[in-house]
Amino acid sequence: MKLKLVTINIFQGALLDEVCAFIEKERPDIVTMQEVYDGHGSAAPLKYRSWEEIKKRLRFKAADYEAALIDNKPPGAFPMGNGILSQFPITSRDFVFFNEPFNPHYVDDAKNSSKMPHVLQHVVLQTPAGEVNVYNLHGTWDLNGDNFSDKRRQMSEAILAATKGKKNVLLAGDTNAKPTNQAMRNLEPQLKNVFGTELKTTFNMSRKDNPGYATAAVDMVFVSPDVKIISKSCPQVDISDHLPLVVEVEI
Repeated sequence: MKLKLVTINIFQGALLDEVCAFIEKERPDIVTMQEVYDGHGSAAPLKYRSWEEIKKRLRFKAADYEAALIDNKPPGAFPMGNGILSQFPITSRDFVFFNEPFNPHYVDDAKNSSKMPHVLQHVVLQTPAGEVNVYNLHGTWDLNGDNFSDKRRQMSEAILAATKGKKNVLLAGDTNAKPTNQAMRNLEPQLKNVFGTELKTTFNMSRKDNPGYATAAVDMVFVSPDVKIISKSCPQVDISDHLPLVVEVEI
């Protein structure tokens, strides 16, 4: 059975129309998203209602959301975290935080980035080929993509523990690390890095002013050994400050 996966950090919903149009065009079976706001109420600006809007517009058969924090903004307090869309039923779900616990009082600005909570979201999909384990990753933040910090070591250990012994694993998201980081290398005996080191960057440089991002391929997809990779691409589209990854696999 063939499956198509798209992963994208949605830039906190800044380009929500463009994100939805891209996904509609790609017609994936599974989407993993990071930096997704889940605010409610018509008075809230659209970007803070991203998850509500995405589900309404794209109409996937199943959806799962996990908040990492409550972002306290002048317009209000809004959950932000990871979202998964699926064309297959979700039969179970769980999650794990890496370094910082859920924070209901977080303020999203540069001085707090190192203390931002990050979560690994997991759902089990029931497909005609059997169960598929989808993991949605938003990795520990560090501006140095190669720094093998204690927090990144803990992150890689948590990923390995969560995916150990699982079949049909698709792990995707914004790792906030380079593929050469030892934290990412530590995953490779258990999971295959689909793109390896072949991508120069996964950032949309038209939305970035720090030139260091031009050599930072932080968005990744990993699969378990029983998953066959059919195709992979990193479309050069202006839908976020990150570029999406599109991967087709066979289960």
